[in-house]
Amino acid sequence: MSGKALLFRPGHEPASASEIYATVRRDIIRLRLRPGEQLSEKDLGLRFMTSRTPVREAIVRLVDDGLIHVLPQRGTFVTRISLRAVKRARFVRNALELAIIREAAEQGISDQTVSVLEAAIAAQEEAAGDAERFTDADDAFHRTIANALGLGDLWSVVENQKAQFDRIRFLSLPNVTPVALLVAQHRAILAAVLARDPAQAESMLAEHLSIVLDTAQGLLSTHPDLMLDDL
Repeated sequence: MSGKALLFRPGHEPASASEIYATVRRDIIRLRLRPGEQLSEKDLGLRFMTSRTPVREAIVRLVDDGLIHVLPQRGTFVTRISLRAVKRARFVRNALELAIIREAAEQGISDQTVSVLEAAIAAQEEAAGDAERFTDADDAFHRTIANALGLGDLWSVVENQKAQFDRIRFLSLPNVTPVALLVAQHRAILAAVLARDPAQAESMLAEHLSIVLDTAQGLLSTHPDLMLDDL
């Protein structure tokens, strides 16, 4: 297991299956556990200070998510990044987020929401060299818009679907996908919402979301060991 996948927590309280699932899922998405890396039930049990039963329950959920796969007689491995799954996640984000951003532009957002969005953009600029901090601030921008409209449950749907999408983000930041471009796109999205221009807001967001799939296809040549061309 990667050295970057740190021990779960100090002390002796065993982790639940849900805690193991959430932590390993996050490690896979953030590439602390790399595509193709083998996972050991024994090592996971030691890491999370628990028996193999909750570890196995977590593994079943991660298999269902398409983040790991089990090969009989060989072991459990982190899946390569699936282009089909990235494309599917983009469809989900487009379907839900374009509707959300249109409503935000039509309905308007409060001054408080504007301040939170501007703070999220500023945090992105400050975190330009740190993929994890940048992605957290990026997600905060999108989540804030959904929450402002009372549609936070839809953002939860997006988050559940975009794991492979996010793996591409971590693989490409900051060297492949320019952070300055992403920040500029967020500013353009916010400007369109403030101008009460739904068509422009949708257009800017669609352009923003298209980057990941384009990036994923480009990464096939540079990271063939991490990517799965299953389109």
